[in-house]
Amino acid sequence: MRLEPIARPSALRLAGLPLLALAATVALAAGLAALAGGEPLAVLGLIVKGAAGSRFALLETLNRATPLIFTGLAVAVAFRAKLWNIGGEAQLYMGALVTVVLGTGALGWPSPALLPALALAALMAGALVLLLPALLKVRLGVDEVVTTLLLNFVVLLVVSMLLEGPLKDPRAMGWPQSARLVPEARLPRIVDGLRLHWGFALALIAAAAVWLIQTRTTLGYEMRAVGLNREAAAFAGIPVGRVILRTALLSGGLAGLAGFSEVAGLRGNLTLALSPGFGYTGIIVAMLALLHPLGVVLSAVFVAGVFVGADSMSRAAGVPSYIADILLAAALLFMVLALMLTRFRLVRG
Repeated sequence: MRLEPIARPSALRLAGLPLLALAATVALAAGLAALAGGEPLAVLGLIVKGAAGSRFALLETLNRATPLIFTGLAVAVAFRAKLWNIGGEAQLYMGALVTVVLGTGALGWPSPALLPALALAALMAGALVLLLPALLKVRLGVDEVVTTLLLNFVVLLVVSMLLEGPLKDPRAMGWPQSARLVPEARLPRIVDGLRLHWGFALALIAAAAVWLIQTRTTLGYEMRAVGLNREAAAFAGIPVGRVILRTALLSGGLAGLAGFSEVAGLRGNLTLALSPGFGYTGIIVAMLALLHPLGVVLSAVFVAGVFVGADSMSRAAGVPSYIADILLAAALLFMVLALMLTRFRLVRG
């Protein structure tokens, strides 16, 4: 068997195969629920109910989706230009670290000035973290997959050292954590009494801004051209190295904003448990969205809904919540296979 390109895929093929991938994912989830001793339809219903069955559940899903939108956008921007950013965790934590350093009293500004300053500082911090691997890639040809992945561990170790040292809150008992942000550095809640904060609105603005950049600017055109064919882009006069560096700044900055959003909007301080893997989950979010910035919003809400719904389902049905991780991994694999088969067909030969 070999793969043969399809010159003009039919509309049925383009729409049907992704839907078939989603159906296969649901079928797999139902089978796993049955193996775990649950009623498949009841388990799936509990996941949906836990994610969107009430006002509280829906807002909690949107709250969980907020950092995933930022990290998903970071991955989508980088991957569009064939810059393989696997370091979203490092960029997120660096953005959070800068937010804590400046937001615990170093800047005695009122909220209208302090919050934009913290967001800009977090954006710049995340951007600089990815700039180093991008420079190594452009100047020395170093594989950015390795450098961005390893930087995740380096940044986490640096954060751990600071939390055990100069940033440690002397009033904290047990688990090391930083001092809390001053009230002026906190993002207000959208709904009083619930956890959804204005970082979600900032994430939506970021998605719209990335879409405008990719579709309405010269940089967006250059990013797509470099991603499609770097040699052809260079032959056409596009400064490939400069485009990669600009892409890195934008991608890393978006992930840095995820750290700002989590600290200023939700946590109020920094701990090593700030992110349960938002940087890595952003890769799934971006791939399910086919690297489209507006699709990232829907994909992030879907992924967040699976996690929130699985937690609720686990408590109600006694089925392990790890089914959510398997579900998302299967969804990604099935979707990648479906997208491949929309462009290629299997033939004997």
